Amino acid sequence: MAPFDAALPPRLKTASDLYDRVKGQIPRLEWPVYADDVEAIERLKVERDAIVLAHNYQTPEIYQGVADIVGDSLALAREAVKTEAAVIVLAGVHFMAETAKVLTPDKTVLIPDMGAGCSLAESITAEDVRLLKQRYPGVPVITYVNTSAAVKAESDICCTSGNALKVVESLGVPRVIMIPDEFLARNIAKQTDVEVIAWHGRCEVHERFTPEDIEAYRAAMPGLVVLAHPECSPEVVAVSDFAGSTAEMQDYVTQRQPDRVVMVTECSMADNVAAANPNVNFLRPCNLCPHMKRITLGGIRHALETMTTEV
Repeated sequence: MAPFDAALPPRLKTASDLYDRVKGQIPRLEWPVYADDVEAIERLKVERDAIVLAHNYQTPEIYQGVADIVGDSLALAREAVKTEAAVIVLAGVHFMAETAKVLTPDKTVLIPDMGAGCSLAESITAEDVRLLKQRYPGVPVITYVNTSAAVKAESDICCTSGNALKVVESLGVPRVIMIPDEFLARNIAKQTDVEVIAWHGRCEVHERFTPEDIEAYRAAMPGLVVLAHPECSPEVVAVSDFAGSTAEMQDYVTQRQPDRVVMVTECSMADNVAAANPNVNFLRPCNLCPHMKRITLGGIRHALETMTTEV
């Protein structure tokens, strides 16, 4: 294990500077557990001309420790296009890395763990989309970004959780198919006169939240503001104060500074937002995404050392 004040190459911050990025989330006594990997990753980013893009659901040692850019899946896709780095390490699940590669075919895109999947992406195949088109001829297929490139290729247009309603209404048709998230589709259907045909995919993190959970959260912390992700059930969204993408939830907290808040989404999200908003009191129920948690500092380091996890 490298000592806390180990020297780093030129162009890199000192080990003490690196700790300053995470000290709000990681106690100093725990820092040596992460320091060796963090310092190695910083060196490797310089050597490989690499950038680390991390999703909002990543743990603090990744999100604050080594990430150059953080955000939701849409933000990471946009940043992948903007970056001049030759190598992109996508600290997220496979469809995100795949999207980055489609958008930047000339760059090397690495994912720290090839097994980091997504219950939504795995709920539908390209063949399923073809069969849907046969069943509903002429009805446009709107595909959520949480899907494989093969599924997107069979679709008419893509959407995010933040722009799904605009996409549905922009097509000017009475009926659409929305895949693969059943709950996102049902939540959008409540906001439009367009008929929405839903697929049966669900996010294994968000589907676990119930209206009873929301009731319990409010009882535990009176005056609580409840922010829900639209991948939650319509019943959960109905008893929440706000529903939006992870970026929209983050903006809500940053701009409005509620006294007490709960983010009904993957629990690392609240950890990361709380670090940037010390005056906000967070209730932190914890539903972890097992796929996101496959991404580790060690995996990022290995990807950069070996360059063998290319998408």
